[in-house]
Amino acid sequence: MNNRGDDFYIGYLDRVPGALHATLMTVVALVLLAFPFMALVLSRSQDDVGNGAFQWDAGSQSISGVIESRPYPMIHAGPSPAFPAGHTYLLAGEGKIGAPIAAAVMDGSTVEATGILIKRGDLDMLQVGADVGLQPATVIRPEARTLPKAVDLGRWRIRGEICDGKCYAGAMRPGAGLAHKACANLCLIGRLPPVLVTAQAVAGYTFFVLGTNDGYPLPDSILDAVAIPIEADGRIERRGDMPIFLLDHTTLRTR
Repeated sequence: MNNRGDDFYIGYLDRVPGALHATLMTVVALVLLAFPFMALVLSRSQDDVGNGAFQWDAGSQSISGVIESRPYPMIHAGPSPAFPAGHTYLLAGEGKIGAPIAAAVMDGSTVEATGILIKRGDLDMLQVGADVGLQPATVIRPEARTLPKAVDLGRWRIRGEICDGKCYAGAMRPGAGLAHKACANLCLIGRLPPVLVTAQAVAGYTFFVLGTNDGYPLPDSILDAVAIPIEADGRIERRGDMPIFLLDHTTLRTR
């Protein structure tokens, strides 16, 4: 038997004995070599959360147009260099709160909305403050003074996932599981607009702002179906360039 004690580690000594030191160094080296591979595997196992984000670098922006409050507040802006045919922006308040109450009061009015833009692909949302975020517009071009006519794109059965529009646009990065569902439900309880993110393009769109089949906000009973795969029937409308899915919530099924 070896009585030298070289293979035993005594905590108060300054050095690790030779054989044990070599073993520890081998383990450390293997962990360091394996770490990049583990990181790659973990990164590829995560859902693609997209490129949505707050546009902080652009600072506060002002958008003039007509407010439409149902099913959820949005502003229809007139033509601009970026959007020659006009563009529709969803509105939201700060945090997990929907657009200010003033949005409903000003329904159909020309306004100037000031806030921070949140953008993901074709979905633009303006986060406005509760106090000065919405003001009656003093100067606005004639083509931006009337609500665009809704275009009926027919009745569809759509599969997808209900998310809150603010997090989906980029305020947070949508994920999966219980935390994702809890976050989305808190946002929807706060009256942020829900969106249906589709498994594949429908009528050329991969997301739809949701409303009831008569054009009102969704009932709270919809919360049980948030952040899980669902299927529902309804009618698609385009208002400005914003796609709306007016779903018949009695047809909603989880998958």
